Amino acid sequence: MESLPEAVLIQILASIPAVELVLVCRLVCCQWKNLVDGAALWILKCQQEGLTRAEADVENWQNFYFLSKKRRNLIKNPCGEEGLEHWGEVENGGDGWKIEELPGDFGKEFPSEEVHKYFVTSYEWCRKAQVIDLRAEGYWEELMDTTQPKIMVRDWYAGRSDAGCLYELCVKLLSENEDVLAEYKSETVTIPQGNDASWTEISHTFSSYGPGVRFVRFEHGGQDTLFWQGWYGARVTSSSVTVEP
Repeated sequence: MESLPEAVLIQILASIPAVELVLVCRLVCCQWKNLVDGAALWILKCQQEGLTRAEADVENWQNFYFLSKKRRNLIKNPCGEEGLEHWGEVENGGDGWKIEELPGDFGKEFPSEEVHKYFVTSYEWCRKAQVIDLRAEGYWEELMDTTQPKIMVRDWYAGRSDAGCLYELCVKLLSENEDVLAEYKSETVTIPQGNDASWTEISHTFSSYGPGVRFVRFEHGGQDTLFWQGWYGARVTSSSVTVEP
């Protein structure tokens, strides 16, 4: 193996699973350690697996590879397919939360055909939250503290055309002790009665938030403005939190 050209050795190493490269191959010798820590091997693995980005935009190709492979929605049950499962700190004002099928009464279809349900609020404030443990999801402490990958949050909300409603979103980045290290809080969105019931996306990207982030707390909610019994308040669905490569 010592006689192999470095380019050939990189080709061989690129065929090995990424976790084994870091945990096993990197310990073989100084040459292998340097190759695993270098950019060329990870650029090749990214190319082989279709993970593309302009080279000038990537500071650490190993981190880019792992973040790209891990990228997924960290919110569980974002569209109500499992009722209120995985949602905690639930505030059930009025008649509480309800899950309905799209498009719903006086509503519109969602822009994506993959979404079939939504959560709907009542005549007093309804709120629910989900706390994401980043380490449990595979984002190790050194990565979060040094690379500080962007954390993107998204939510979709709508009203029904025959009723007005209010909507709010609040997302916090928390430390090990649940201290707030960064926060995004939307304004209270007012949707008037007689609106067109279209779905609106709201999003925010956290960056350069400093070391220590271990949890993401996502909270949203709403109510109707007419205080009608039942479920005439804000509708929410397709919530997402992603750690970006």
